[in-house]
Amino acid sequence: MIKVESLTKKYGGFTAVDDVSFVARAGRVTGFLGPNGAGKSTTMRVMVGLTPASSGEVTVLDRAFADLPNPGREVGVLLDASAQHAGRTGREILTIAQRTMGLPRGRVDEMIERVSLTPEEADRRVRNYSLGMRQRLGIATALMGAPEVLILDEPANGLDPAGIRWMRDLLRDFADDGGTVLLSSHLLHEIEVIADDLVVIGNGRIVAQGTKAGLLEQAGTLVRASHGGAVLAQALGAAGAEVSVLDDGSLRTDAAPEHVGQVALAAGVPLAELRSADSAGLEEMFLELTADTQREGAAA
Repeated sequence: MIKVESLTKKYGGFTAVDDVSFVARAGRVTGFLGPNGAGKSTTMRVMVGLTPASSGEVTVLDRAFADLPNPGREVGVLLDASAQHAGRTGREILTIAQRTMGLPRGRVDEMIERVSLTPEEADRRVRNYSLGMRQRLGIATALMGAPEVLILDEPANGLDPAGIRWMRDLLRDFADDGGTVLLSSHLLHEIEVIADDLVVIGNGRIVAQGTKAGLLEQAGTLVRASHGGAVLAQALGAAGAEVSVLDDGSLRTDAAPEHVGQVALAAGVPLAELRSADSAGLEEMFLELTADTQREGAAA
């Protein structure tokens, strides 16, 4: 389990992380979401002892990361796939990790095969790797010690669609085996498929957190009228529901689908679509919650 309690990190007069608290639990994938610059990477750097906190604390497996006797065998970390030594081969980088952790030599070949790097690619220098290959190498390093916890910052960057599917399956299996996964991204769709829990950060503060199912429920109901959309919106508002009009003219409301149907029937408005909000509703909520820190294209 990863536990973040009242974490704050300041750089001079700038507060990068502001009183952040959340828990990533064992057996679950926790998605850590927010626009670029929202504070995700700073929070994760504090988790693994690379950046000191101004206040608050983070514990991993009930201890500070610095207090873990052999961190790589308990916590797998990938914060920047491009930070690997460009002059070494992938095999050399994995061998250094293997020796540092005191693992059998055969573990290197196991990890190369597990992340689908070929022997030829493993013997190539990292400067000649694509970003996707560096991500695979970084994940292999993180998994080397058979840890209980994975902390991954934007691990899908540079992966093609097949690579993203591979990564999702790998992390899903890891969590299903009882491991803890904390996965950060500024792209909602990238981790929505795999995440059990979501933590959304904006301007350094938590703006929403909970199970994915719970947040989808909060996203409400989507409804589209054949005609008379404005009448339906007015009727829902009169019934005490909050209503917003989406770009395609459909409505999103916090009322349950059954209630929306009853209001539409009473108002005499025929419906073309009525359903619980799915990923589209969740994305809309995510964009609204983080609107103050969105940059062009950051969460599209």
